[in-house]
Order: sequence, then C-alpha cells, then structure tokens
Amino acid sequence: MAEKTTESSGTDGPPRPRRLTAEARKSSILKAARAAFVETGDMNGTTIKQIAERGGISEGVIYRHFEGKDQLFYEAVFEPLREAIDELVAASQVVDLEEPLTPERQLQTMNGLYRQLISTLAEILPLLGLVLFGDPKVARKFYRKHFTVAMDRLAEAWREVEDRYGFEFESPDVSARAVMGTALIMALESQHNDLFNRDRAVALVSEGTIKGFFPTLEPTRRRR
Repeated sequence: MAEKTTESSGTDGPPRPRRLTAEARKSSILKAARAAFVETGDMNGTTIKQIAERGGISEGVIYRHFEGKDQLFYEAVFEPLREAIDELVAASQVVDLEEPLTPERQLQTMNGLYRQLISTLAEILPLLGLVLFGDPKVARKFYRKHFTVAMDRLAEAWREVEDRYGFEFESPDVSARAVMGTALIMALESQHNDLFNRDRAVALVSEGTIKGFFPTLEPTRRRR
C-alpha cells in the first residue's frame, strides 16, 4: 500500500501529493531510526516519538510498518548488512556464469567482497556496538537471529561455488566468520585509525584469505 507525502508543485499553489511505496516508507523510517538511535546512544532511551520527529512523520505511520521499537532497532542495524549479504550471495551465484573463475578473478572477487563488507559495517558500527555489546539478552537474540544467519548464507553460497569446481569446502561456516571478523576489524580501523591504509589492507587480506596468511615453515631453515 502506498502512502502520501507532499512535494512542491513548482507554482504558488498548494503542495502536490506524492505517493511513497510501503517499501520506500519503511526505508525512510529505518534511516530516521538509525539517526535517532545513534544520537541517543541507547536503544531503551530512544522513543518512537523521537524517531517519528526525525522522519517528519506521525508515530502512527511507524506502527503501520513496524511492531515496535525492538523490531525497528533490529532492522535498523541489520537491514544494511542483509542487503550487503544479499548482493554478495547473488554475486557468488553468477561469479563464473560467463567464464570460469580463474585465480586472478577469484582474488578480485575476494577484494570486492571485503570492500563491500567494510563499507557496510562502517556504516552501522555505532548501532552494531549498541546491540552486540549492550544488553546480553538482546545481543544473543540479534546474533543468533540475524548475524549468524547472514554468515551462514554467505558460507552456503561459497560452498556451491566450490562444488562446481569439484572441491569439498570442509568449513565454509568458519571461513565466512573469519572473513566477517576481518572485515569488522578493518571497519573499526577505517573509523578510528587515521593512519590506516584501506587499499593496502584489503589487498593483503584478500590474498591472505585465498592463499593463506602464513607460509609453511621448514624446521631445517630455522636460524639458530
């Protein structure tokens, strides 16, 4: 169901109604919610009224799209991450559709994956911190219902790619979590370390993820 808002008619007459789709309205509410949650720094201290004022809408409009503040909070944090994972899963499904996945393209793909995850995580870091390091019950619920599901979807997409090339991916779940954790740390570095070189870091971790971070050590080469 579309909702009405207003826009200028370009004349001296009254504003002309403009219809927003339900999806567009939800998106605008989530944007207002993110801003309100970040401003207060506390889920419990943020009210639906504050969010409504941020979005320039009534509280009733919010309740037409969301059950309450808890749902708003979860979706305000998770929605950007879900969208990023959707795109990464879709990209994995077609990564070798037109041509086989060479080592070079595999490295390029990993590079792009890290860049996208870092950008998304950097965007939601303030809210992610609130939910993961706030109320333990809230953190557990969010992690199990949203974060774990996102990583498992990514792992399954990677496993399907490996299957097409005759490889058995023994631990895609662990690999997805390692990549997500690495991206999270680099997002933190991007936000708080002025000396952090994102391009260099992404290049190195992409190659390290594909080839392994450490060489095989030979005991005979140990210096005494």
